[in-house]
Amino acid sequence: MAEYMSKDTICIQSGYKPGNGEPRNMPIVQSTTFKYSDSDAMGRLFDLEDSGYFYTRLANPTNDNVAKKICELEGGYAAMLTSSGQAANFFAVFNICECGGHVVMCSPIYGGTFNLVSTTMKKMGVECTIVSPDDDEDTLNAAFKDNTKCVLAESIANPNCSVLDFEKFAKVAHEHGVPLIVDNTFPTPINCNPIKWGADIVTHSTTKYMDGHGLGVGGAIVDSGNFDWDKYADKFPGLTTPDESYHGIIYTQKFGKAAYITKATSQLMRDFGAIQAPQNAFYLNIGLETLHLRMPKHVSNAVKVAEFLASNPKVAWVNYPGLKGDKYYERGQKYMPNGTCGVLAFGMKGGREASKAVMGNLQLACIVTHVADARTCVLHPASHTHRQMTDEQLIAAGILPEFIRLSVGIEDADDIIADLKQAIDKI
Repeated sequence: MAEYMSKDTICIQSGYKPGNGEPRNMPIVQSTTFKYSDSDAMGRLFDLEDSGYFYTRLANPTNDNVAKKICELEGGYAAMLTSSGQAANFFAVFNICECGGHVVMCSPIYGGTFNLVSTTMKKMGVECTIVSPDDDEDTLNAAFKDNTKCVLAESIANPNCSVLDFEKFAKVAHEHGVPLIVDNTFPTPINCNPIKWGADIVTHSTTKYMDGHGLGVGGAIVDSGNFDWDKYADKFPGLTTPDESYHGIIYTQKFGKAAYITKATSQLMRDFGAIQAPQNAFYLNIGLETLHLRMPKHVSNAVKVAEFLASNPKVAWVNYPGLKGDKYYERGQKYMPNGTCGVLAFGMKGGREASKAVMGNLQLACIVTHVADARTCVLHPASHTHRQMTDEQLIAAGILPEFIRLSVGIEDADDIIADLKQAIDKI
């Protein structure tokens, strides 16, 4: 796609390019395998000597077309789809951080990601140190070790809605010779491009705003192509030394800027198999075609809802970076001047029970284990997504007992507010 194309046009036109007489809509290549008449031709694919398709677990044309669109929206060099956002974050980290490695992780992060790194990857021999998005550079520097391989953070944290200071975190990560990995699920590339601010790798749970309708689970990884793996070759031997499972190829030498994604696809996807189904990629593409239209509506609705909640005497507090006076408002304006996202958090003055009662009184908004949907939904993180965390970990992540995560949909804002008002008035 030409460089002058706006994100609006990329959402519609990028990715799949039909040829003469080919279907206008992107086909679903619902096939596990691909036929070859020449045995040597297929052999070259297995050796990574040629590019092409031979087994959907490694690559599929439908998936690749959608990955190209997401890559272009993020301003990246190469991208891949995964079966879920959780798989995307796992692949993004494990691709460069194996047994004996160490991750610096920003604390207000999705509970599933927190468990992935701090519990499951710990069993795989990967350590992690937790930092805060508000830590100064000296504090951040103290978290690094000789075996640190990356920094992992979220652009807007799920669920406490803190905003990452991209430039500060990128500066510190690069001073220690490691990449900054940013989960950009909440603002999406419509409202934020972490690569522009120094991030090296961007991940997404495409299940959320990108899909937008709760139809298909999926994830994506976008590599900027900017990190110089060879400069820190000793830190990243998986990319800079021979891979014996592919006859000794060295990814950085053979694939250049595509080294990181090529390794993730040909090695991790080969062995873990967390491929996104082509059918789900097709659904995802439908969502992407309206992403540029939906995100402004999510934002405008969320601002109105946040203002209503902030003015309600029964509400104790509201966290939303798009709300003037919010702790992260100025940072949000810097990195996301067109708006943040549709997710906000608030708590009732009556504590946990009052907040749960409000949720039970809602009629338009549904209690679901989902977020960033076209439909308004709510969740109580301490009881649901983050229930495995200790009280100390919850507090460190900015999650209080009365915390309600509200994902503002694209219904009429007045109807959403009326639903909240009647639910709050009943307590």
